Amino acid sequence: MRAWIVETSGTAPVLRDVPAPHPAAGQVQIAVEACGLNFADLLMIKGTYQDTPAVPFVPGMEVCGTVTATGDGVVTPTVGTRVAVFGGSGGLAQVGRFPADRCVPVPDGMPADVAAGFIVAYSTSHVALTHRARLRAGERLVVLGAAGGVGLTAVELGARIGAEVVAVARGPEKLAIARDHGATHLIDAEVPDLRDRIRALGGADVVYDAVGGSAFDAAFHATNPGGRILVIGFASGTVPQIKANHLLVKNVDVMGVYWGGYLGFQPSVVTESIADLFAMYEAGRLDPHVSHVLPLDRAPEALDLLRTRQSTGKVVVTT
Repeated sequence: MRAWIVETSGTAPVLRDVPAPHPAAGQVQIAVEACGLNFADLLMIKGTYQDTPAVPFVPGMEVCGTVTATGDGVVTPTVGTRVAVFGGSGGLAQVGRFPADRCVPVPDGMPADVAAGFIVAYSTSHVALTHRARLRAGERLVVLGAAGGVGLTAVELGARIGAEVVAVARGPEKLAIARDHGATHLIDAEVPDLRDRIRALGGADVVYDAVGGSAFDAAFHATNPGGRILVIGFASGTVPQIKANHLLVKNVDVMGVYWGGYLGFQPSVVTESIADLFAMYEAGRLDPHVSHVLPLDRAPEALDLLRTRQSTGKVVVTT
């Protein structure tokens, strides 16, 4: 099979012909149809992600495909089942092996490019907004990076909950996509007075931040007393520094959300979230947005779309 392999930490993956991996106990082998890319894949390739595998490894955190073999002890899914799975790595290949207990049957009629990029983005936002922040109808939700892979799902899910969604993204095209997914207010990320713009709308009750840097600082200072700030990631490359006395004075909660971490200490949070989301999709209540679909041999271009922030929603690589 063909697979993109990171052979040395911090170097770009290379396309190789390698033997297809056989499933170990508790694993399944999957013929990959599509792999959804995430910003974390870029960090993993650099060697700076918190769960970077030892080299050599195949990047690609989530896939859609068909089970072709099962390891010892696996009862479900059975061979021939079409599934989506968050494996953490191994997706940028024609064949991969993944934990059987993370596989979720794909709803009938769900395209591979949608299924491959569905789990991480939607469940990250679902867990963040419902489990962590307890977002309520009528609250004002500010989403930083609102047209990105996770940000756009936060806009959509926030609107479904009944929040007044403020989308912050770069440029009119990205803001238009956020509007189409439920945003009530649109703010260009390049404005010099982001804090004042948010305050003029009445301030933030909940902030969803996948960006970090100066955007976090502006949103923090525009958060209402009793508000909650969700720290999702740092696409800007700058990790904000938070002064504890400011949290005290403003009565603000800052909450870290590492979705993958729940698989280690409270997996039911993730499995229940994914079940809810697939039910919402089957009911026609979600509208996943995939801006780019590229073939396997163009995976570096697909990763570069994330790196240069040229994409909206999800970027997917197909085999």
